[in-house]
Amino acid sequence: MKNKKVCFVIQRYGEEVNGGAEQHCRFLAERMAEFCNIDVLTTKAKDYITWKNEYKEDIEWLNNVKIRRFGVTAERNTDTFSNVSMSLRNNYSGDEELQEEVENLWIDEQGPLVPDLVKYIKEHKDDYDVFVFFTYLYYPTVKGLPEVADKSILLPLAHDEYELYIGIFKKLFSLPRAFFFNTEEERNLVRHVFKNYGIPYLIGGVGVDLPEHIDVEGFKKKYNLDRYITYVGRVSESKNVGQLLDYFEKYKEEQCNDCTDNLKLVLVGKTEIDIEGRNDVISLGFIDEDEKYAAIAGSVALVQPSKYESLSMVVLESFKLSRPVIVNGECKVLKGHIDRSDGGYCYYNYDEFKDALYNLENDASKNRSLGKNGLKYVNANYDWNDICHKLMYLINEIAN
Repeated sequence: MKNKKVCFVIQRYGEEVNGGAEQHCRFLAERMAEFCNIDVLTTKAKDYITWKNEYKEDIEWLNNVKIRRFGVTAERNTDTFSNVSMSLRNNYSGDEELQEEVENLWIDEQGPLVPDLVKYIKEHKDDYDVFVFFTYLYYPTVKGLPEVADKSILLPLAHDEYELYIGIFKKLFSLPRAFFFNTEEERNLVRHVFKNYGIPYLIGGVGVDLPEHIDVEGFKKKYNLDRYITYVGRVSESKNVGQLLDYFEKYKEEQCNDCTDNLKLVLVGKTEIDIEGRNDVISLGFIDEDEKYAAIAGSVALVQPSKYESLSMVVLESFKLSRPVIVNGECKVLKGHIDRSDGGYCYYNYDEFKDALYNLENDASKNRSLGKNGLKYVNANYDWNDICHKLMYLINEIAN
């Protein structure tokens, strides 16, 4: 019997929304719906840059989850947001009152500005046993969590970025009744920065459910591909994809063998940077989940160049498909996955990237061995039943 009512809060939500935090929230909400009654509070926006209202309905149902959508009152003005961000970084006056004012303005300008969502939380706090907030960074969490701090769980999805050290978050990270971290590295970072050692936590993450049929040959035929490496995610500078493109281009110029001559880099995800003129780079844009899994399954390796991740779902998906990964070692979370799994390589510079890719491209036995290691790791550490039971434990502890 589902006797707990739980509210998930996230800045965007929907099958059409392409983002790690948002997919994490949706996958977890749908699985937790087996254990308790789930409502999701979110916006009508699909795009995190503009926050334009695109969803029409106030209330929707998706896979047994009730979604309450609230209109964003103002789209993001990128010039204003950029100026406020610069002011935030450059304010060294020591004036705490002014600093707080700038920080609050930055939260508003970053968005999504949804005061009605926060108002709903305030007015309906007694309707729910527990509120689960996703990502520390955005307006719904910053403004909503303090209204229900005594019955809140925060999944911060934090990594070592400048914004984490903004003063406004010092209070926020002292408020939740519990944290649900993705990795040991995320836990260590949050506790080191905020010294909130007294707040209970568990380590969760996400599981990986593969489609029943993964049509690798159909995918390769559709896009005229043979040998390739894959990147999945936002094709943006914030994900360090520019460096990946440069490294791949240099690798292709230096290597002269039949395998490398035929090697392509396949990019899966919304493209936010110019890739015109890049040889052997194929940008597919947003594709459906079945094709995404086929893209990873058919690749020589998955590459994750980002410096800032709190989990990286695509790395876990690659492991689940027995595909090795090449990751940026500057990201402690990604390095942790490699250290614990022996499912791929870390790189800190071009030479290490080159060696990793060369090994995986030319040593089939090593490629298979690392892929098997990754599969063992994800099966042992990221099982949906374990994750859901951990979160349900926290929910029951708070509700009772």
